[in-house]
Amino acid sequence: MKLSARLQISVIALAGLSSCGGFGQVNQGQVVEYRRAEGLITLISDSNYRDPAHPRFDVLPPVTIRVPENPREMGPEPEPGKLLALDSRNGRAVIFDPGAQALRSVELTIVSERSDVRSTDARVAKAGLPLVDRTARTITTYVPRERKLITFSVPEEYLGLPGDVWKVGDEIRYYYKDAGRALRLMNVTRTDLNKAGE
Repeated sequence: MKLSARLQISVIALAGLSSCGGFGQVNQGQVVEYRRAEGLITLISDSNYRDPAHPRFDVLPPVTIRVPENPREMGPEPEPGKLLALDSRNGRAVIFDPGAQALRSVELTIVSERSDVRSTDARVAKAGLPLVDRTARTITTYVPRERKLITFSVPEEYLGLPGDVWKVGDEIRYYYKDAGRALRLMNVTRTDLNKAGE
């Protein structure tokens, strides 16, 4: 079964929970902040949630939720990042600006792009990405959904931004009744859907 089909099955499964007794809803998005000590996750929701293979993390304002009380109802802890989209073909990135609580579009120039790179690849796992090289004026980051390792340059004004601006945060999906608390949470980025149900 293709990955996109498995993602659709997971959406249907979570949606099925929401239909039981007419309670609950499902939301999904990209994590931009995770305050572990407080058990709080802030995410940018996906406006294209009906098409899990092509998300658009662009719904504002950001949503902050409390993680499930029962640790068994939560998958791997999420890693946050504020890089919401990277369009290498059109030379554009979208980042979340927490100060302004807004999305910013950034023009970029691709320096190199390597495809079919897994997250376990040493170039990703041991590189401490994203890597901001202020001397070369380049940024190297990993896009997990596309399995791409990309190096690009941006205007000088963006080189001083914190490194997590250029990191793709984990994608999560969660079921809730109270909008501020997840009852069940799945880390889509870090869940091997090929092993789900085994």
